[in-house]
Amino acid sequence: MTKKELYDLLLKFEKGECTTGEENLLFQFYNEFQKKDSMASWDLSEKEDARIRLLERINSTIQSSQVKRIKRIEWRKIASIAALFIGFAFTGFLYINNNLTAYIPENAITLQLEDGSVKVIKVDGAIQVLDVKGQIVGKQKGTQLVYTTKQTDKKDKDLAYNTLTVPYGKTFNLQLSDGTTVYLNAGTSIKYPVCFIEGTDRHVFVTGEAYLNVAKDAKHPFIVSADNLNVRVLGTQFNVNAYPEDNESEIVLVEGSVSLYNQDETYTSDKSTSLKPGFKANFNKHTKSIKKEAVLTDIYTSWRTGELVFRDMPFENILKKLERKYNVKIINTNPKLSKEKFQASFGKNPAIVTVLEELKTVYNIGYTVKENTIIIK
Repeated sequence: MTKKELYDLLLKFEKGECTTGEENLLFQFYNEFQKKDSMASWDLSEKEDARIRLLERINSTIQSSQVKRIKRIEWRKIASIAALFIGFAFTGFLYINNNLTAYIPENAITLQLEDGSVKVIKVDGAIQVLDVKGQIVGKQKGTQLVYTTKQTDKKDKDLAYNTLTVPYGKTFNLQLSDGTTVYLNAGTSIKYPVCFIEGTDRHVFVTGEAYLNVAKDAKHPFIVSADNLNVRVLGTQFNVNAYPEDNESEIVLVEGSVSLYNQDETYTSDKSTSLKPGFKANFNKHTKSIKKEAVLTDIYTSWRTGELVFRDMPFENILKKLERKYNVKIINTNPKLSKEKFQASFGKNPAIVTVLEELKTVYNIGYTVKENTIIIK
């Protein structure tokens, strides 16, 4: 069976127009595929496209049958055909799993599902997130991924996690099933439950920088684990900055209250560090100590609107932020600048050349650009 014949047959199956003989052809194709690669002449991109189309058609066919009941199709036959093609998709394409990374661009926003598969999210896309049962649990709305707003009883469901990863040079937003909104900065990933469970803490894991507007729920504390530090809240707004390459993690509280404690410890109010609005906590990853100070929170949260602001920031930290924001490599050949602190504001979404030229004009910092690499002199 050729690729065109397979797609045409799948289209008929989706419309419920397959004859018994055509359904038998699909079974025959599957059986042949088990013995030999019936798609050896297809390139890898075509195979991956076929896998996606197969799964989408199976899901849409079952949903259409449930809602419209256009034809009297026996559920056992639907289940067997769905199982057939799911087995086909995951068994037949198993041998190219090691090559799937070739289909994921290096600068792509990705979503890892509970079964380990990875979806690429495009800013102008409109993907649907399915659980292992094929049920829709989330949808993309522009630059935000929104999950179904609900909680599940513990007896009915175990925790299942998704992981959203945003590369350098991009930002993205996420709404969790409890209504909590998360803004993800460049070079950030968050692991979170597809659906929170009634009677348990709401627990997520952040690597990088994120601003969280946590939905209030006094019965279910919200805990963010970020690089050996736990941030416990009931409902609040705060910014967490915890990139693995940095020596310190920062928590800036905008509204409400939070409690900070080491990740390897059990939470107790007397051993945790409380933070008030308008304060920043620095967590030293080596000493595991926490230092607090009053700050202007807008400086630390302005990245959400694309603004680039530095206040008393060491030059080495500035370079790291520029690398993440613009997805470039920066080499500093002037080590004397590393620990020197700078003040600068560049407005919303400035071009990297604009930033470099202003640093050159104000602070006499020279630079050269070679392709995607910037060399500081």
